[in-house]
Amino acid sequence: MPEDTPREPVNVKPSVFQPMDMPLAEAVLKEAKEILDSLGIVFFLRHGTCLGAVRDGALIPWDDDLDIASIIGLHGLTEEAIAPVADVFRERGFETELTIADLHVSLEFHKEGIALDWTCYRIIDDCIYQWPVLRIPVSLHTDLKPIPFLGEQFNVPNPPEEYLVLKYGPEWMTPKRFGYEQDVLSLMPDAPDGDSPDHLGATSGSLQVLDFDGLPVEGARVVVGSTTVLSGLVRTTTGADGTTPLHLPNDGYYVLEIRHGEHEEVLFLEKLQSATAYVYRPDPEAPAGRMNVLATYKQAADELAAKDRP
Repeated sequence: MPEDTPREPVNVKPSVFQPMDMPLAEAVLKEAKEILDSLGIVFFLRHGTCLGAVRDGALIPWDDDLDIASIIGLHGLTEEAIAPVADVFRERGFETELTIADLHVSLEFHKEGIALDWTCYRIIDDCIYQWPVLRIPVSLHTDLKPIPFLGEQFNVPNPPEEYLVLKYGPEWMTPKRFGYEQDVLSLMPDAPDGDSPDHLGATSGSLQVLDFDGLPVEGARVVVGSTTVLSGLVRTTTGADGTTPLHLPNDGYYVLEIRHGEHEEVLFLEKLQSATAYVYRPDPEAPAGRMNVLATYKQAADELAAKDRP
């Protein structure tokens, strides 16, 4: 039985991804380039930042952060050289946060409300794994392609079109503010044992799916994928009480897809812990673009109690 045994859930509204201030974002990206260039660190644009640069010649107007990357063991980058970069960014007024994971080492920078994520990927079988866990050949990064962007030259994978197909699917040229999440999720492989998550050997938690009226949904289809472990997608279906087991290989960030009837939502940023019961409830006012949506019953109740305190 999960540690957070379900009791009556409380609806606590999660936040929604918000677009960046584009002039500020451009200034932050150029400053980051100046710093990394001065340190002799080779980096390239990735994710939506690369997509906007290649497809539109501009940042995507609804993007919420800046994404750049390097590869450990390529272009002279060592893992030991990553952490000291944070000191230089801090001297320039950036807040920094270092994360060390099996697939990468990353530094997340914040300045003037703009988030910039510099991820340094580990090479695994001649590939790197980008968010959520998409397999990208290292060969696309050995000879980076400089392109004009924001009045300067920025590196992108080479050829960039091949990278963007692997990252966003064959329709990458079609701008999508919402819906691209399903395209990305469809590119991730299923778990080795198909629908059974037991091979992960993780402590089981649970997820209860509620409808717009707060009632449990039987037969809801749930897809769960880790963003830090090569475990693949696990597919399950909720029972009569709207609940399905969650077998998580570790505590960390996950992507989920939840479908029932005509409702479908992809959650792209959920921090989950094993042996915990979570609840999902859709929001008719925010059908897409939500983050940190899943709350434990205990978290929701504690937040509500805090608001009621004098």
